[in-house]
Amino acid sequence: MKYYSTNHQAPVADLRKAVVKGLAEDRGLYMPETIHPLPKAFFDDMPTMKFQDIAYNVAANFFGDDIDGDCLQDLVYDTLSFDCPVVKVKDNIYALELFHGPTLAFKDVGARFMARLLQYFLRNGSVRNDANTTGGEVNVLVATSGDTGSAVANGFLGVEGIHVYVLYPKGKVSPIQECQFTTIGQNITAIEVDGVFDDCQALVKNAFMDEELNRQKMLTSANSINVARFLPQAFYYFNAVARLNSQLFNPQLTICVPSGNFGNICAALFGHAMGLPVKHFIAANNANDVFYNYLQTGHYEPKPSLQTLANAMDVGAPSNFARIIDLYSEGGKLSAEETHSRITDLISGATYSDDQIRETMRSCYAETGYILDPHGACGYRALEEQLQPGQVGVFCETAHPAKFKEKVDEILGIDVQIPDRLAAFMRGTKQSIAMSKDFADFKAFLMNS
Repeated sequence: MKYYSTNHQAPVADLRKAVVKGLAEDRGLYMPETIHPLPKAFFDDMPTMKFQDIAYNVAANFFGDDIDGDCLQDLVYDTLSFDCPVVKVKDNIYALELFHGPTLAFKDVGARFMARLLQYFLRNGSVRNDANTTGGEVNVLVATSGDTGSAVANGFLGVEGIHVYVLYPKGKVSPIQECQFTTIGQNITAIEVDGVFDDCQALVKNAFMDEELNRQKMLTSANSINVARFLPQAFYYFNAVARLNSQLFNPQLTICVPSGNFGNICAALFGHAMGLPVKHFIAANNANDVFYNYLQTGHYEPKPSLQTLANAMDVGAPSNFARIIDLYSEGGKLSAEETHSRITDLISGATYSDDQIRETMRSCYAETGYILDPHGACGYRALEEQLQPGQVGVFCETAHPAKFKEKVDEILGIDVQIPDRLAAFMRGTKQSIAMSKDFADFKAFLMNS
C-alpha cells in the first residue's frame, strides 16, 4: 500500500515511512491510495467472530501488503487483550464501551498498535533517519488534551529504541489523566506547556517541519495524524456492528462519536468505506463547534479552543478534518460544494454547552442508572435528539467515568469507584518539565535531550 499526502505536494510513501515520519513533507496527513472493500462473506461471518479475528481481517485489509501475515496477527492479538462490549442503555440506544484497555480510554488500541508496529520496523532494520542511516532512537512526539497522552505513554512504556515526549496543556487535563503519563518515567517524558491543546499540537507539527531538528533527531508522532494511530480504531466499529447483529436482526445503525481531533470518527468513516453497514454517523462536539459549523455552512473556520467539561475534545483546529475532506472529495477531484453535500448526506453534527452536558449526565443516570462521562454525554444526547423511530443508535463511551471523578461525583452526587489500575497511577510522583508555547524553547530542549 502506498500513502499520499492530503496536501498532494509530497512524494508517496510506503507504510514504514508514513508511520515513522507521521507527517508528510508538505505538512499534509498521509492517506492510503486505495481503501479496499471487505468481502460479503466477512460481514456475514462477523457476528460469530471474536473481536481479535474481526480486527485481524480489518488490519490485513489496511496493512497486509506491508507486514507478514503471521507478524500482523501477533501484533493485533497482542494489542487487543481486552473486549469492548456493547451495552444497552435504554430503548434503542446502546453504549459502545471503549474504556476497557490498560488506561481505560478508547485510544489504547491505536497507541498500542502503533508502538508494536514501530517495534516491528525497528527489529527489521527498516527505520532510518533523513541521512538514511539505519538505527538510532526514535523520538515520538504526542500532543494531548487528555486521554491520548496516557494511552501513548503506556502503550510505548519500556519499548526499546523509542523515547516518548508527551506535551499537555497546563491545568487543562484531569488530575487522573495527568498522573497516567507524568508518574511512569522510564522512556516517557511529560512536558507541561503553558497554553492550550492547540499550542501543544502546533509545537509537534513545527518540530516535524524543522530541518535542523530532523537532521539530528528521528521524529514521529503518535497523535491521530499518524496512520498507525488512527486506523486501528476502525476495529471498534466492526466489532460493534458484529455484536449488535448477533442480538438484533440487521439494525439500521446510527453511530455517534464524541469528537475532538476527529481521529476516532475518521477511523469509523474509513470502515464505512470498506463496507461497514452503518446508515448514518453523528459527530458530537462540546462547545468547540468548528466541525458542526462546517456541516451547517460548508465553511471550515478553525478558531482557538475553548476549555470545557469534556476536556479531551477541546480542539479548535481538528487535524483529521483534512482526511475527511480528502476522503469525500475523492482526493480533491470534487468541488467544495460536492464534497460538503457528500459529507452531510452521511454525517450530522451536534454541539453542547457545559450546562447541557451536566443536564444530560444527570437525566441519563436518573432514568437508566448508567454513568456517563462528560464526553460520552455528548454522544448520548446527540442520539436521543437525532435518532429516528425504528432506528438503533450506538454512541461511544470513550473513557471510564472515574477518569473524570471530580466532575462526575459533583454532577451526579455519587462516589465513582476508581479502578485499581487508575489508583496505582495516582500513588506515583509527578515528573514533568515546564515549557512555554514558543517553538524555539521546545526545539532547544529537544536538541539537547
